[in-house]
Amino acid sequence: MPENAFAGRATQPTARELASVLKDSHPLWQNLVADLKKELKLDRQEWNSYSVKAGWSLRLQSKKRNIVYLSPRAGNFLASFALGDKAVAAAQKSNLPSHVLRIVNGAKRYAEGTAVRIEVRAAEDVDVVKTLLKIKLEN
Repeated sequence: MPENAFAGRATQPTARELASVLKDSHPLWQNLVADLKKELKLDRQEWNSYSVKAGWSLRLQSKKRNIVYLSPRAGNFLASFALGDKAVAAAQKSNLPSHVLRIVNGAKRYAEGTAVRIEVRAAEDVDVVKTLLKIKLEN
């Protein structure tokens, strides 16, 4: 999987740097963040880096609960989140595309849930992320 665009940096990216790295995916990033805040009532966002080597990601939360991490890469970004068992079951019963269900079914399970990572390159990917996050919050 391609590297985080801001790996190796000690400081969080600026809005200008983010737009420059994401290129054509920048409007997708902006729309996803705005839609999640509005539709899912996400009330907090902050840039986060666990290590300089790992890079930076934008963490979106609802009432201090981590909902999704958005990690910028060159020309696209990665949406990462954990789904509980009920959310995984609900996703499997949903009308998500088969390739997305393969991602969910093949994702590694951890104590906090199934670690799903969706690469966002197009508007359809944004819709998938929004659907999965709605499922997460409902289950």
